[in-house]
Amino acid sequence: MAKNKWILIAMISVLALGCQSSETKAIEGKTPMTKDSVTTKVATFAGGCFWCTESDFEKVPGVLKVISGYTGGKKENPTYEEVSSGRTGHLEAVQVHYDPGQVTYEQLLEVFWRHIDPTDGGGQFVDRGSQYRSAVFYHDEEQKRLAEKSRDSLATSGKFPRPVATEILPLTKFYEAEDYHQDYHKKNPLRYQFYRSNSGRDQFLKKTWGDGKPQSAAPAAKTWSKPDDETLRRTLTPMQYEVTQKEGTEPPFKNEYNDNKREGIYVDVVSGEPLFSSRDKYDSGTGWPSFTKPLEPGNVVERTDRRLFMARTEVRSRRGDSHLGHVFPDGPAPTGQRYCMNSAALRFIPKEDLEKEGYGEYLALFGKK
Repeated sequence: MAKNKWILIAMISVLALGCQSSETKAIEGKTPMTKDSVTTKVATFAGGCFWCTESDFEKVPGVLKVISGYTGGKKENPTYEEVSSGRTGHLEAVQVHYDPGQVTYEQLLEVFWRHIDPTDGGGQFVDRGSQYRSAVFYHDEEQKRLAEKSRDSLATSGKFPRPVATEILPLTKFYEAEDYHQDYHKKNPLRYQFYRSNSGRDQFLKKTWGDGKPQSAAPAAKTWSKPDDETLRRTLTPMQYEVTQKEGTEPPFKNEYNDNKREGIYVDVVSGEPLFSSRDKYDSGTGWPSFTKPLEPGNVVERTDRRLFMARTEVRSRRGDSHLGHVFPDGPAPTGQRYCMNSAALRFIPKEDLEKEGYGEYLALFGKK
């Protein structure tokens, strides 16, 4: 790590770090074909000191393993000493192996943002230099799209007074770091805790997110689920069933929420999972309720719809698998997106009913009760 990191560690121990000379191993940008590759996915993040980034992601339910390493440079098989000098172009990074059935890539992005300073382009906290800057390394075009979308949403959220500096870069090769860096927080808990508490990371996260401690897990999935078809036919109106289950479209203007101006959130009429907020709703003039962004990006799925002899982007709920509508790139600032939804796929919960309906965590969106 940087010189000041070793100074911090030396304050609690005079023992020299046992640098073992182990060769680094290159991993191509695509997921290695291992026995678990058919059931897991891989994401790569650089968030400064990989001891901390590794520790943070290992706490997330659905994450199976996290590997510390180096990526983004040109030198083959770089050593820790070479990377930490800042001359190889590599960044300290981690590869997160996760079960997509338990945690989504979008949720991992949310965890990532909550454990770094995305406005710092010169390093992270006490660690300075290009080798400690933050970045998301995408493995495919879908990860790139989701990462850019998530970063843009963060940039327009008003959470930070400075511009977001985190880069979105293609993954080329990832080199595993030396063995003594893997699970450093477990092998050397005292040294790790002393470094972390003096690095400024946790203090920044507490000040920024204001919840007393940084988030260490992905947003809870709760119990949102899709009922069986018999239940849906019994509980949904014919229009709700046609829209959500048969990819239908309700008439414009003559629907429940096009003109709704009350404060609250919109959830999937099938599963109940939160989807959109009235704070992001606007009058698009199309006759359907329109939003600039989702309330919970991890609860929506976008996929190509080639029906009607054109390519559009369909929007569905993740757990209810309901057809909701489509998203178009002709919306207003700050996102430029128009999430054009069917009222029949949504249920509106006014802000005064959020707590009693089990959505009390969203009251903060609308100020005091």
